[in-house]
Amino acid sequence: MSPAAGPVSGRMVMVVPTYNEVDNLAWIVGRLRTAAPRFDVLVVDDGSPDGTGDLADRLAADDPQVQVVHRDQKAGLGAAYLHGFEVALARGYDVIGEMDADGSHQPEQLPRLLAALDDADLVLGSRWVPGGSVVNWPLTRKALSRGGNLYTRLLLGVPVRDATGGFRLFRRSTLEAIDLGSVRSVGYCFQADLACRTLQAGLRVVEVPIEFVERVRGESKMSPDVAVESLRRITGWGLRQRRAQLRDVFSRRRRSNQDAR
Repeated sequence: MSPAAGPVSGRMVMVVPTYNEVDNLAWIVGRLRTAAPRFDVLVVDDGSPDGTGDLADRLAADDPQVQVVHRDQKAGLGAAYLHGFEVALARGYDVIGEMDADGSHQPEQLPRLLAALDDADLVLGSRWVPGGSVVNWPLTRKALSRGGNLYTRLLLGVPVRDATGGFRLFRRSTLEAIDLGSVRSVGYCFQADLACRTLQAGLRVVEVPIEFVERVRGESKMSPDVAVESLRRITGWGLRQRRAQLRDVFSRRRRSNQDAR
């Protein structure tokens, strides 16, 4: 039974991981603070050599609703989010969100995610549900993303069209229920991992259509190595799940045959 129980309240924060986003950070934090003033901002910087961390400190000095966590190395998107979630939980936040720092997730659409959280434990900003869209992607990248999400949906058996998207809101109770300490995925498959864990815990996931805009400044963090890591981990999860299902089927059949004797 889902613990989602009506309108959310309490303290809210968006976790924004950064690595070499000095050209984007002030711009996206300013938009976020304007579009959703109820939300605090927690920047998690992975030791950016371009001065992103110093800029984040200046933003925090000027705005008490902006906070910064400094990490000493680039350890992957999932590791940065896990650190940010742990800090947010320790600081008593009731709604904890995530979004990219490059402008691909539009803060102006955050209120629609928050409204959907009234009847959900996790809300996903989705590119691939009706009404969702992607701007400035070539057809090949759209096909790769759609295909990857279809593969994830079929292999893991999850009714989610955009399990790999990174614009989302969690209730505090959701993050507490899904055992963050056991998460080992660090790349973009981290997003699929948490969506699957939420569903496996019997919690309610809702997808809200968003317009995703490809970054116009800076370099994408997606690489072939990241894509391969995501595919490998998702395949491993799916195969383990299928083996467990087969063992369960054979176990039930043995018990049934024994009872019939």
